[in-house]
Amino acid sequence: MNRWHLHPGVRSGTELTRGERTADIVRNGMGSWPFVMVFVSFMALWAAINGNDGFDPYPFILLNLFLSMMAGLQGAILLISAKRADSISSEVALHTLENTTHLRELIEANTALTENVARLSAEIHAHVCGPGSTAGAIGLRDHVRMS
Repeated sequence: MNRWHLHPGVRSGTELTRGERTADIVRNGMGSWPFVMVFVSFMALWAAINGNDGFDPYPFILLNLFLSMMAGLQGAILLISAKRADSISSEVALHTLENTTHLRELIEANTALTENVARLSAEIHAHVCGPGSTAGAIGLRDHVRMS
């Protein structure tokens, strides 16, 4: 089962239009193995019942009509389902872009803070140990640049 409706960037439930909810139901129903099995079973049952003197005097004309009507709608159903899947993918992509932009801003702010801490640490070191003193461990600024 698809869990896209649990994604925080994808609209679901009451946020969806009636058409979007219907497209989801049709896609999840017709695009499943149970639907295929029910369809194949129905076809086999129809053929078995109408094989020898069934309820239809012209056994497969009505069935052919139903299948032709279904084939006529199949293209539209597939397009609607694909359009809905594209909409879901777009919502996920936009959510990912927003998160990526926010993370980039946080990383830049963190980098600025780290550089400021390194500068302040170097100033404290110079103040405590005297200017030009290299006694002690590698300075934080040098350590940050190394890694």
